[in-house]
Amino acid sequence: MAIRTVDCAPAAEPALGCGPLIGLPQEKRPLRQRVLEHLRASGSASRVDVARELAVSPASVTAIALELIERGLIAETVTPRDSARGRPPVALTLVRGSHTVAGIKLAADVHTAVILDFAGAVLAEASIPAARDRCTAAALLAETEALLEKALAEAGMVRSALAGLAIGMPGLIEHERGRALWSPLLIERDADLAALFEARLGLPVALDNDANLLTLAELWFGAGRAMSDFALVTIEHGVGMGLVINNRLFRGASGFAMELGHTKVALDGALCRCGRRGCLEAYVADYALVREARIALGANLDEKKNVRILLRELFDEAEAGNAAARSIFQRAGRYLAMGLANVVQLFDPSLIILSGGQVRFETLYADAVMDEMRALSLDTGRTPRVEVHAWGDMVWARGAAALALSALTERLVGEARP
Repeated sequence: MAIRTVDCAPAAEPALGCGPLIGLPQEKRPLRQRVLEHLRASGSASRVDVARELAVSPASVTAIALELIERGLIAETVTPRDSARGRPPVALTLVRGSHTVAGIKLAADVHTAVILDFAGAVLAEASIPAARDRCTAAALLAETEALLEKALAEAGMVRSALAGLAIGMPGLIEHERGRALWSPLLIERDADLAALFEARLGLPVALDNDANLLTLAELWFGAGRAMSDFALVTIEHGVGMGLVINNRLFRGASGFAMELGHTKVALDGALCRCGRRGCLEAYVADYALVREARIALGANLDEKKNVRILLRELFDEAEAGNAAARSIFQRAGRYLAMGLANVVQLFDPSLIILSGGQVRFETLYADAVMDEMRALSLDTGRTPRVEVHAWGDMVWARGAAALALSALTERLVGEARP
């Protein structure tokens, strides 16, 4: 079973739109919201095309278009015509440069930020180094504020121009209440981060698990745009997973679903950073690989170096033929195959996307690993397609910005609007 690697560096300007191309269940959203989201996803469309795609009358689309134009959310544009006869066709598009939002990814080594306009175009990107150790919520807020100001300066904007902010971070994040029950970045537990950040930044703030936001990035900007169901597995400082079912991000009854990294693969096994033993990420995540490397190659590793540098050195050792280094990746690959086989058996996705910083280490995603995943799965004659997506660090923040755009759209044209 061959694995496909895809370079997913996205364009700053979404020429063909952004957002899911397959609509959500239509009865749950007002028509004006469906019209606006369709225009964002398609980039532009005529009134007739919108009516046909949404299976509604042209008159209904015309009335809603007038409302959205008056509110400055969409605009009319003249498109080229095939001949000189007749009136030029008129399309509807979202207004660019307005209703801007920011997305931020907080991580153990580098924090990243992206600012998008209402149509999904990137206006600015920024990053800053993260604190090396766990910190207080107040310290994390200070880092977040510094990063946001840097991104705003890059965009030539002031904070009051933003309509919203979304933040992604690792850990058990309760999206609905905006709380971090546990995160490897924080000293505190059950921290009311969204309220704390809103009070300091003066903006509506949404909080979510970072793997969910990477999944949103695929759903809004990547391979998931035209797919109703897919799974994403990310391996960096931890192991995360996101799942899209019927074109919607699945969070579970309490909001903590898809914690693949904390599924158990060994009783009384290796110690995970969550405090329990035998978790998948305790064998696959970057800290697990470095821990193994310090045991096998301790004399050759400088503990003061950045984890990413240490992992690159470990991979180079494996590529150069160091048997101990190679065995570390091979062992991690077998555990990864076990985790992926469990995903296949539980959800039967048509596509599994592997993403995150570890995609640089080809040994972990070798064809042999994918073959073992297939061997550990029931033989149904059908296996999911597996792709490695090499987005880069900014994609996480872009997924956070997609969450902020979604929340803003709901506030502006959703059912909650008076």
